[in-house]
Amino acid sequence: MERIQVTVNGQVRSCGASVHTNLLDWLRDEGLTGSKEGCAEGECGACAVMVSRPDGSDGSRWTSVNACLPPALAFDGQEIVTAEGLGTAPGACAVRKLHPVQEEMAERGGSQCGYCTPGFVCSMAAEYYRPERGTEVSNNSKNSKNSNNEASDGQAQTGTAAVGEEHATDHETGPNGFDLHALSGNLCRCTGYRPIRDAAYALSAPEGTDPLLRRQDSPAPPARPTHSTVGGARFVRPQTMDELFALLGENPGAKLVSGGTDLGVEINLRHSRPSLVVAIDRLEPLRVLTVGADRIEVGAALTLSEVERGLDGRVPLLNQLFPQFASRLIRNAASFGGNLATGSPIGDSAPALLALDASVVLASGTGEREVPLSEYYTGYRQSVRKPGELLRAVRIPLPLAGQTAFYKIAKRRFDDISSVAVGFALQLDGDTVSSVRVGVGGIAATPLRALRTEQALLGRPWTYDVAAAAAAVLATEGTPIDDLRASARYRSAMLEQSMLRFHAQTQPATLEVSR
Repeated sequence: MERIQVTVNGQVRSCGASVHTNLLDWLRDEGLTGSKEGCAEGECGACAVMVSRPDGSDGSRWTSVNACLPPALAFDGQEIVTAEGLGTAPGACAVRKLHPVQEEMAERGGSQCGYCTPGFVCSMAAEYYRPERGTEVSNNSKNSKNSNNEASDGQAQTGTAAVGEEHATDHETGPNGFDLHALSGNLCRCTGYRPIRDAAYALSAPEGTDPLLRRQDSPAPPARPTHSTVGGARFVRPQTMDELFALLGENPGAKLVSGGTDLGVEINLRHSRPSLVVAIDRLEPLRVLTVGADRIEVGAALTLSEVERGLDGRVPLLNQLFPQFASRLIRNAASFGGNLATGSPIGDSAPALLALDASVVLASGTGEREVPLSEYYTGYRQSVRKPGELLRAVRIPLPLAGQTAFYKIAKRRFDDISSVAVGFALQLDGDTVSSVRVGVGGIAATPLRALRTEQALLGRPWTYDVAAAAAAVLATEGTPIDDLRASARYRSAMLEQSMLRFHAQTQPATLEVSR
């Protein structure tokens, strides 16, 4: 076994973990027991840590991830900060100085039993250091100074908010620029979220001398080629695509891992023990994001958070998808490539991408081929992908449809698995539907295009009566079933309602009100 090293809280540690040991278990074996296991499937955030990830060519950003899912070996050569590493070490007076996030959580009463607190603190700290938040803090402070010449009750004009004070009009963003979506993957069982929100909204900008802030001015550690064999199982991080294709040619059954958000669950809860795990998340050909005249190409290994930042609102339909896709912790690791390649019929990205008429690029050692996403799936978790092939990129044709929407029906608003997900993309020529695509998930063995519904709309006026007739057709698409998340009847009813909702939201009066 090669020597595997991971930098944790500034200290280089040798990692002798097995292929199937996740980062959380390894950290706890190392004595860093702040991070906890609450669910072992990335839903509670008790295990959250911060990882240094690339941000442009010269910088990095602290990114919060679930430690319970990715293999520990995937962090060979990487930098990690746990809750123990946020504060400063004891000095001459042997007193440890808390990190600003830890201080606010303590002062605002954001911790009770404390089980989930280290995870909350790491997610909150990653948002604390988010570069864009710094700009938002400055803007908020400037606006506050313009509207209030003097601070009230001695409160500094730093963009912070006092406990009980009315926050910004956007109830998901604080006056200090703190985005509450950063905490959407962290669950608290006993305290309640108000004091946690107050702690988040009380944070000012990091001081310029903050070492974790200054760390972001330097590049993240580059990916290191990794080869480890423990107990007959292998973990490999190839350095080139040629090496990857050679490996897949010899081992077509190898498990590819990018963010580990699916494989980690298989290992933790279903006790899967693949004999070969191949990490592809840092291969540059899989991390492209290009916007051309006729298409957008998204690399299969880019995380959803990276895609969201890179597209910067260029694709409104995806802009609606991102906040509803699991949680920020998951989006910081998950990718379009992994979500599509897994082949789950309830994966949230497929309905949206089907509505966008996306295609996937399949690559192997012999070349590439492009397949429409609507033709990619052949059965439950089955696809046209051949042994030795991998999903290299997703392509979205341009121009985009004029009217789009993504609806996810689930028991919780965020951080939940959908019962039904629907993507709409509609183009009008005057008042007539000139093109339409409807992507649906959760109603069949695979995600699918609602072709009969599309035919019921194409070439017809976009009126309520036409939409209602198409909604009735949409309710009959697929073969929905009864399960723990929803009944077949409920799924059909939600399909019908989604069409009526889409029609209502595309009407001029509705659009004017939304503005």
